[in-house]
Amino acid sequence: MTENKKGLLALSPLLVFIVLYLVTSILSGDFYKVPITVAFMASSIFAIAISGGYPLAKRIEIYSKGASTDNMMMMMWIFVLAGAFANSAKEMGSIDATVNLTLSILPDNMLLPGLFLAACFISISIGTSVGTIVALTPIAAGIASSTGSSLPFVVAIVVGGSFFGDNLSFISDTTVVATRTQECKMADKFKVNFFIVAPAAVLILLVYIFMGRDLHTMGQTQSVDIYRVIPYMAVLVCALFGMNVMAVLTIGILLTGIIGIADGNYDIYGWFGSMGTGITGMGELIIITMMAGGMLEIIRENGGIDYLIKIITRHVNNKRGAELTIAFLVSLVDICTANNTVAILTVGGIAKQIGDRYGVDKRKAASILDTFSCCVQGLIPYGAQVLMAAGLAKINPVSIIPFLYYPMLIGVTAFFSIIFHYPRRYS
Repeated sequence: MTENKKGLLALSPLLVFIVLYLVTSILSGDFYKVPITVAFMASSIFAIAISGGYPLAKRIEIYSKGASTDNMMMMMWIFVLAGAFANSAKEMGSIDATVNLTLSILPDNMLLPGLFLAACFISISIGTSVGTIVALTPIAAGIASSTGSSLPFVVAIVVGGSFFGDNLSFISDTTVVATRTQECKMADKFKVNFFIVAPAAVLILLVYIFMGRDLHTMGQTQSVDIYRVIPYMAVLVCALFGMNVMAVLTIGILLTGIIGIADGNYDIYGWFGSMGTGITGMGELIIITMMAGGMLEIIRENGGIDYLIKIITRHVNNKRGAELTIAFLVSLVDICTANNTVAILTVGGIAKQIGDRYGVDKRKAASILDTFSCCVQGLIPYGAQVLMAAGLAKINPVSIIPFLYYPMLIGVTAFFSIIFHYPRRYS
């Protein structure tokens, strides 16, 4: 078998998933027609079936290894804790109280930009998009219900804003990996990155101000029981201080139990029951995460990612071409791994070699890696961030994608920064 055929065969499970889920859903006009779990199951079976050179038991072992990596397991534990916290907080009235407090503080026409700014601020403070989504998505869902706005649209505001910090924060995994692989200082990478994405953030903020100008809450805002807000305030404050997201969620769960039982919202068995319902509600999300991880590990093991990298780097011949190649590489690998940190790690060394060969500023290379990986990660329906938001809001992950204006726009601004050598000092 030729190298091209082997490479295309290695990537074919991803194509099966795209055809089975996206294409059939578009043709039917209904993204609920083909469950995303079924699409991943079929593409996973196909991935195992076409993996030549290994006994069946070994193929299943490779698949299982990808489904249970440290990163995958960490995501799943977060999903479990997030489900328990979200549902127990909802049943004790914490989410409703937090939404009512937000509605009473912000004027109606500033709810959308206020939510976006909150997501930007929290994410840049804690350096994680997932933590921001966990903290704000239930509030966004409540605001959507109170104002009659589209739920996927309002949830997308939080997801988009969460990538502002994921991309720029000094403590973000993507920032750390991008700067280390390109051997530059975080502060220097931040300056270049800020010049590229700040126009996008300002423009999106203005768009939300314009879109929210006629927004009105439905009915009178109810009185706020401040003590019911404590679990969410604790989660936000702990997150802002940089506490581990799992520790943050555990504190939130304990507070919902203490306050909920003391207030008579439920007894201890009711609290256990609400947590259990929240955890089982995350079941589909956990299954999707495991099957995506397993399928992508099969693709990597069969040389699919290496094939992509080799093909893409074949025709580089100038600085602009080198920068576009770095952007394309990290984007494709992110599509194949559904993890922006892993994508940067995978192509970081190659990007450094390409950059050194064609004179790309290492600060610009680090910024390109981070920005394009965040752009793609924010737009794939099987990425942890979109899956988490969809799970908490109880909506289809694909329904969020059309409203992710900020991830789309940072991709556009980053692309034009390459085409027009912007910012000049670093290009």
